[in-house]
Amino acid sequence: MTSSLDARVVVRRDGFDLDAALAVAPGETIAVMGPSGAGKSTLLGALAGLVPLDDGRIAVGGRELSTPARTVPPARRRVVLLSQDPHLFPHLSALDNVAFGPRARGVPRSVARARAQDWLDRLGVGAAASRRPDALSGGQRQRVALARAIVTEPDVLLLDEPSTSLDPLTAQDVRAAIASLPATTTVLATHHVADAVALAARLCVLEAGHIVQLAATADVLAAPATAFSAALAGEAGWLRDNRAPGPR
Repeated sequence: MTSSLDARVVVRRDGFDLDAALAVAPGETIAVMGPSGAGKSTLLGALAGLVPLDDGRIAVGGRELSTPARTVPPARRRVVLLSQDPHLFPHLSALDNVAFGPRARGVPRSVARARAQDWLDRLGVGAAASRRPDALSGGQRQRVALARAIVTEPDVLLLDEPSTSLDPLTAQDVRAAIASLPATTTVLATHHVADAVALAARLCVLEAGHIVQLAATADVLAAPATAFSAALAGEAGWLRDNRAPGPR
């Protein structure tokens, strides 16, 4: 069962204020884009419980997770943050990396490993289950990290630049893997408009710590409100115009 996300995130630092409100429906994916330094990673860090709030409130499925006075620890939030560095355990196989979360929650080893293998198979890396991270390609590592994130059945999935360190073909592969996941309430921070177009129902444009545009992805790209949004629209148009013809 998926959960809604309702958040107003206010974080004040020297020379920078983030003040952003998001309401994400159960199972919806929303992309957050903005120039470097706009506050995307700070926003995800607050949603994950890694950055305390100076004001505002974060709730998932009606359960309050953060206020300025109280923060539920990351391990108890049922919110998973997947960064561009997969942070896989180097001494564990792909299978044991994915099984780690269920095992930590008391799931029997055989059951946890069966679930892990199932997710590795679904994401196309089942044959690499016995390999350690240093024997995997960048795309394979990212798929293993996706499997590790989703096997715990999080209420909210946070993706921080999932395709940034990948070559274009591998990035396309990883987008397809993300799109194949079960409907999960997801916030995707990215620099790549292809991520937003492929994965997100809505696009939030964040500039200097404030939301300047938030609407259906196609609507933002069709009617950009700022120069940054216009640059995104131009990139999206180039991608559309230069897409290889599909099968007939």
